[in-house]
Formats: sequence, C-alpha cells, structure tokens
Amino acid sequence: MIPIRIYGLKPYRAAVIHGGPGAPGEMAPVARELASNCGVLEPMQSADSIAGQVAELAELLRENTETPITLIGFSWGAWLSWLTAAQHPELINKLILVSAGPFEESYAADILTTRLSRLTPKQRSQAKVMLKKLTQSEPLRNSDAFSRLGNLFSRADAYDPLPHESEVLESRGDIFNKLWPEAAHMRQTGQLLQQSVNIRCPVTAIHGDYDPHPYQGVQVPLNTALSSFKFILLPYCGHVPWLERQGRKLFFTHLKNELEFGF
Repeated sequence: MIPIRIYGLKPYRAAVIHGGPGAPGEMAPVARELASNCGVLEPMQSADSIAGQVAELAELLRENTETPITLIGFSWGAWLSWLTAAQHPELINKLILVSAGPFEESYAADILTTRLSRLTPKQRSQAKVMLKKLTQSEPLRNSDAFSRLGNLFSRADAYDPLPHESEVLESRGDIFNKLWPEAAHMRQTGQLLQQSVNIRCPVTAIHGDYDPHPYQGVQVPLNTALSSFKFILLPYCGHVPWLERQGRKLFFTHLKNELEFGF
C-alpha cells in the first residue's frame, strides 16, 4: 500500500493526485482547502511505470473509499487520473483535470521554449544544465537537478505567484526519468487520447491561461473525444492555480462547484 494522507472525515469522496511524475505532497494545500467540504485522500505515488502507478491508485481507492469517487489530478496527475478512469471506470464517478499536459503532440512543441523564454539569461543557462543532467542514464533519486529544475520552471510557470513554501515531500528524479518517456510516448503515438473510448464519467478540465502547457491542447482534443466534457479557463493564472494571487479564489470556487456536481 502506498503512503496516503487523509483530510476531513469519512466518507472520502475525492482524491487529489500529484504531478511530477515524482512530486508527492504538492497537492496538500488543495486537500486542506477541500476538507471542509468532503473527506479527501492524498496518495503519494511511488511506482516508476504507468502500469504501476495506475495499479497503486486503483488499489488505494478500493481499500480506502466507498467507490466511485472523484479524482482531482494535477499536471502529470491529470494524465494518471485519466488513465486510471479508463482502466477502472467502476472506481471513478468524475474526473477533474487541473493544468493537464496537452493530449496531442502537436500542442506540446513549444512548452519548453515558452518556459525558457520566461527565465533570465542566467536562469535559462542553469535550466539547460539541469535538463542535460536529467537525461543521464543512471537513475537520480532525490535528484538535486530534478529539484532545481522544478524550482526554475515554477517561476516560468507562474503569472502572479503567492509567497509559499514547497510542500513536495521528496523530489523523485528516478521516477521522472523512468516514467516520463513512457508517458510522452503514449502522447506521441496517440494512445493517451485513445483512452477516451473507455472513459465513462463526466470530465472537467481547469486550466490557467498563462500556463505554458497550452490550454488548447486539452480543450480541443477532449471536447471532440468525450461526450461529457466541460472546460474552465482561469484568466491571469499560471500552472499551479492554488498558488496564484489572481487565480486562487476563482480556482477553488470552480473546483468546489464541480465537486458538488460530481457527488
């Protein structure tokens, strides 16, 4: 059983799924905010393959909740929630995808360029060094490069960030190194979007308009592929809505409304 943190009281009607891959703990602020509305689980994914993470999440839901429940996935966690709902539709009654990566490769081409363009020349140089280190073949556990790159990109990803301390418990560069190429391949080959044929529940996507992951890469493919899809665009908001000065309040308003409809 993977580690989980629990917020609020039973029954646990939602779970927040962190990004990365390999950034457990980052969704704690979202879980705390929602705990007054419903019981919330925060899993800490540890498998280093897509199949492993889907299996972990499915097992956790079966053993700790009265399924089906709502999954709130952030960034990579949005894709993981999507894949879990496709493979285990009986466990999920609604998907809420927050700041998901594009579902088609054509929309992903400029993400890195956009991020680098938002950094200072010094930060840009540092980011390129960290990116090179992350391509090394030897797995990097607690990778300094992974953590430092995340800190740099968080600056590029934010529109008007609130002061905050990182709540990531452990930066897992080894998980990122093993899992991300597999996930990227699924998008490149169309397998990721093809999972839509197995999605049985309503899907809502929430996305900031300043997020370097272009919102069109979520809105357009899913609007075409799904029969029950809703898209919410947050103005003046970057990749992490709950840490945005101008986006936080509207984000939680929409999120709580969507949770009510999901129950």
